[in-house]
Amino acid sequence: MITPTQVTVENLISSGAHFGHLTRRWHPNYKPYIFMEKNGIHIIDIQQTMQCLHQAIDVVTRIVRDSGTILFVGTKKQAKDILQREADRCGMYYVVERWLGGTLTNFATIKRSIKRLQQLEKDADTLYQTLTKKEILRLEHERIRLSDQHRGIKDMKQLPDIVYVVDGQYEATAIREARRLEIPIIAIVDSNTDPTLVDYPIPANDDSLRTIQLITETLTTAIIAARGGQSFEVEEKTGAEAERVAIEAASEGEEAAAAPDAAAAASDEQAAVETKEVAPAVEDDKDAEELKEKGKKA
Repeated sequence: MITPTQVTVENLISSGAHFGHLTRRWHPNYKPYIFMEKNGIHIIDIQQTMQCLHQAIDVVTRIVRDSGTILFVGTKKQAKDILQREADRCGMYYVVERWLGGTLTNFATIKRSIKRLQQLEKDADTLYQTLTKKEILRLEHERIRLSDQHRGIKDMKQLPDIVYVVDGQYEATAIREARRLEIPIIAIVDSNTDPTLVDYPIPANDDSLRTIQLITETLTTAIIAARGGQSFEVEEKTGAEAERVAIEAASEGEEAAAAPDAAAAASDEQAAVETKEVAPAVEDDKDAEELKEKGKKA
């Protein structure tokens, strides 16, 4: 698990956090977070990533100390396992399957659906004794469907105090609902996303498994520390030092941005390429080309 001394500019770069999308796919509002352009790809300013991560840690720490709750949202393939594991680790709620429209804005209906699930789980033994096989099968199908839909939020009694999202563009519906209800949002946002749509953007590569894991584990550890009344700090470099590290990573290419363990890094890079190739966001050949190019650098 992540400890404060492990959260560094170098580790963010090793995870591929600084690789944005192809320059032609960028969002103009992302300009403040762009460090430079390299081989047709935007390089994200890791110093800004660290500053935004500091801010996100401060926010979740304050919320948890006030007994608030956090909803983790990440339904893309690269994110779902990480978010479910980390949400379970810190005792928060999560949505890692398809986002149901109205999960936040129509929460009263969602609560009724959750209540129905809890009733089916509680009364299953007594109910099934008096029903036919066909009726039992129908109820079991309903229970499984509701369980899949609500397993990460079935104990959520009220709306969360903040939402943590991986990939602001992919989870656009969740972000719209949170904004409508004025629920603060922390989100990992890549260079193809409008960062002004979230309250606390964390500029980083949202297609890299290792980047998602590093940032999510960091926030989770901060949540756990806050519950125990402890503080959580990440390493902070001076502007000049952070800039030097970022320039070196961008200038030396893919090998310089790899993890110290070359074999492990190669394995992670291949995994990133594979997940990008199967990601549901690919809609045309241009998108596929972009994901392939970016995957080689993640």
